[in-house]
Amino acid sequence: MLAIQLLNEDGILLTFSCSGLMTSDLFQKIIADAAIDAGRDVQFIEQFRQAADHPVIATYPEGLYLKGFCLSRHVT
Repeated sequence: MLAIQLLNEDGILLTFSCSGLMTSDLFQKIIADAAIDAGRDVQFIEQFRQAADHPVIATYPEGLYLKGFCLSRHVT
């Protein structure tokens, strides 16, 4: 939440999680909740995941351990 509070107008924030137990959906919700708590509007610009040389086995979704988002602080 602090990073979102400190983000300047039209600033860019890159945030990542390296936990196989956190899904992209949960991570996105945590970011959205932090933005609400910080009283800021942010836009999701891009989503990242681990490189192709770290494949995810279909029967082991926790293998998708690295996920990230690029955010922009939107000022209305």
